[in-house]
Amino acid sequence: MLAGILLRIHGNLSLSDALMTLILSFMVFSQIKLFGMGVSMLRMTAAAIDRTIETEQMPRMDENGKALAPKTHDISFEHVSFSYEKKPVLRDVTVNLPDKTTTAVIGPSGSGKTTFCNLIARFWDVDSGCVRIGGVDVRDYTLESLMDQISVVFQNVYLFADTIENNIRFGCPDATHEQVVEAARKACCDDFIEALPDGYNTVIGEGGASLSGGEKQRISIAHAMLKDAPIVIQDEATATVDPENEDRLQKAIEALTRNKTILMIAHRLKTVCNADQILVIDHGQIVQQGRHEELIAQPGIYRSFVGSKKSRRVEAINRFFYYIAGLPHDKPSAAALLKWSSSRIGITAFRHTLRQTCEAPT
Repeated sequence: MLAGILLRIHGNLSLSDALMTLILSFMVFSQIKLFGMGVSMLRMTAAAIDRTIETEQMPRMDENGKALAPKTHDISFEHVSFSYEKKPVLRDVTVNLPDKTTTAVIGPSGSGKTTFCNLIARFWDVDSGCVRIGGVDVRDYTLESLMDQISVVFQNVYLFADTIENNIRFGCPDATHEQVVEAARKACCDDFIEALPDGYNTVIGEGGASLSGGEKQRISIAHAMLKDAPIVIQDEATATVDPENEDRLQKAIEALTRNKTILMIAHRLKTVCNADQILVIDHGQIVQQGRHEELIAQPGIYRSFVGSKKSRRVEAINRFFYYIAGLPHDKPSAAALLKWSSSRIGITAFRHTLRQTCEAPT
């Protein structure tokens, strides 16, 4: 194109030839641009085909189960082993979670706690052994009837690109708007929902991208309350909730879990101490099992877990004074601590600081 213009300027091309050169140049460049776009589309299509093939090659769950409603909701693991990408996660686990009891699971990061919970909901299938609910292998349920028995509240919450009301109603489609609002109120999320321009009709992004972690978790708790399933699996349900709402939410969770079979991945000493049964998982195996009074008397991971919580509590008090109060005392008395925290920043702020330090996940 530039060459045609130069030739025209120097009189080597007629006007008609120069115009034809310009037109042809634009046509060639537009075709080159389209070709580049076509190559990009082909690459995207090839990547999509590869992902589709990978998905098709993944092992499929047997969906030929029966629509069952067990009379009891005890959970049992019978010689369960599971591997993820050829890496062993659980090894020959056998344990029973009695009906209408609370079982707390603790263990180091990567020990297999979350996988243990996920196998109950059949997010994956076991490599060997079986998981039973009410004496029935979870693989003998239809996926729908299995999920009717379970509510799951995890730290990493996934929400659908739909309205907030439909996300809360998911799993309980016949619920009325009033029931949805009541569940949201109990889960301490009605205040921020009502503050949104469209309230409960607000459409959230894929995965709940437009909400904070705490807001997503409270919506997940509201969903579990509305569903009211006989089995509740939870992972630190109040981990990302502000201290002002924590007490109210904790009471609601206690009401939710009453007379149900509860399995929780526990990070807080109070939660663990009140459990009917404690399981300590390490390297994919249950290395300790029992109540708090029994396990605290044994050397092992549990005693270390409790000791670390108590030492953190003492350390938190000292940090509270050094970094917030700025007091010169090396070892302030409990009375001085309470008096100062009440007069300067209030009990709520003190509890929040203490909770953040003492009850961090292990």
